[in-house]
Amino acid sequence: MVKLAAVIGSGVMGHGITQLYALAGYPVYMYDIREELVEKGMQLIEKNLTLLVVEGVITDEQKWSAIERIMLTTDMQEAVREADIVTEAIPELIELKWDLYQKLEQYCQPNAIIASNTSTFPIAKLIEKSTTTHRMLITHFFNPAQLVPLVEIVKHESVPNEVVQKTEEILRRIGKTPVLLKKDVPGFIANRLQAAIVREAFYLLKEGVADAKDIDAAVTNGPGFRWAFSGPIETADYGGLDTWKRVMDNLAPELDKSQQAPLLIDELVQQGKLGTKTGAGIFEYTTTQVDKKIKQRDEYLIRLAKVKN
Repeated sequence: MVKLAAVIGSGVMGHGITQLYALAGYPVYMYDIREELVEKGMQLIEKNLTLLVVEGVITDEQKWSAIERIMLTTDMQEAVREADIVTEAIPELIELKWDLYQKLEQYCQPNAIIASNTSTFPIAKLIEKSTTTHRMLITHFFNPAQLVPLVEIVKHESVPNEVVQKTEEILRRIGKTPVLLKKDVPGFIANRLQAAIVREAFYLLKEGVADAKDIDAAVTNGPGFRWAFSGPIETADYGGLDTWKRVMDNLAPELDKSQQAPLLIDELVQQGKLGTKTGAGIFEYTTTQVDKKIKQRDEYLIRLAKVKN
C-alpha cells in the first residue's frame, strides 16, 4: 500500500506525474533543485486541474484537495525518506541519473520502489552503478503525463515479480494503463511505432506527395482516429490477415528505409528551427498560437478519455 509518493523533477513530465498521484488521493512530494522550478511546476498543475474542472472531470473541491496533497521541496532527503515509490523525471543525461540513483539508494526506505521515466536509456544502463537493482525499473509515461493513459514498464531480471505487480497496481490506481515489456529494446514499444510513422511521414513530405498539413490530417482522420480504440494488430485482424499480407507484400519494398533522422529535420535543427519551442519548425508559431493549441490538444485528450472510459 502506498502512503506517500515522491517525484524528482518538476518539469514537463514531473509536474504531470505529481498531479496524478495527488488527484488519486496520495500525498506526494515534488522535488527540484531550485525553488522557482517547483513553483513553476505547481502553477502548471493548478492550470491543468482547472482545465479538468472546466471539462467536468473533477469538481473544484477535488482540485483543491489534490493541491493540498502536494508538498514542494528542494530538499531531496525530505522528499524521499518516507516515500513508498519515487519517480525520477530529470533530464536524459546518464551521469545525472547515476548520481541521483546513488543518492536515492542512501536516502530512500529499503523497500521503496525507484522508477525512472526515461525514454532513452535501457534499464541495464540505468542500474549500472546501483546496488539495490531489485527495486529499480522504468515507468515510461507519455507527454502530457497527466492525460495520456499509457505507461511502459521495463524491468531488469533482478526485479522480482511482486515489485512489478505492485508497480502495475500503483499505476492503475493513479489512472494509468501499464504495459509490461518482455524485452528491453531501444525506444520501447510506442516510440518505435511513432518513429516508423514519422520516418514515412517525412519521406512523403520530401517526395512532395502532399503538404505537411494534409499528411498530418491523413493520420489524425484516418488510422489515428481508429487507433484510439483498435491498435494496428487488431486492425489487421479486422481487415483480414490475407488482405494485410497482400498490402505488406506490395508496400514493404516501397517504404522508406532511412537509417538516420530525415534530412529535413537535420536541416531545420541546424537552422535553429526546433518547432514550438523556437516559434518555427515545419510550421510557424506565435506564443499565443502555441498556448492555444496546447490547451485545445489537452481539451481533446480529456474528452477522448471520457469516451474511452
